[in-house]
Amino acid sequence: MTGTAPVTMTCIGCPLGCRLDVELLDGGAWKIEGYECKKGKEYAAQEAVDPTRMLTTTVAVEGAIWRRLPVCTARPIPKDRLLQACRELHRLHLTAPVVLGQVVLDDAAGTGVPVVATRSLPAVAPVVRKLS
Repeated sequence: MTGTAPVTMTCIGCPLGCRLDVELLDGGAWKIEGYECKKGKEYAAQEAVDPTRMLTTTVAVEGAIWRRLPVCTARPIPKDRLLQACRELHRLHLTAPVVLGQVVLDDAAGTGVPVVATRSLPAVAPVVRKLS
């Protein structure tokens, strides 16, 4: 695939939100225009070849003050694997306590990337009621 029409995208590398034009030239080189910083050029090159995203969501947890635990992939995963990873995390049910940085899923959607807890969630003692 060479000599394609430019693709326009908005950069998410920094707060500027530059409008980027990315084009694959004959010979396999990329032409990237519109970036204002180094992050923009890197983002466009990555996005054009292999788009990846960080996944942040929550998973169910029992025995804690809150029923959901915020989690995040340790590094970006391929964009086309996000839905599969979300489905895996939806089926996951943890039991408190959970500590910040604890791996809650070893391999998100077959990517080799772990999913980790982004906060600690201590266990809560069960409530005991006295019968009168």
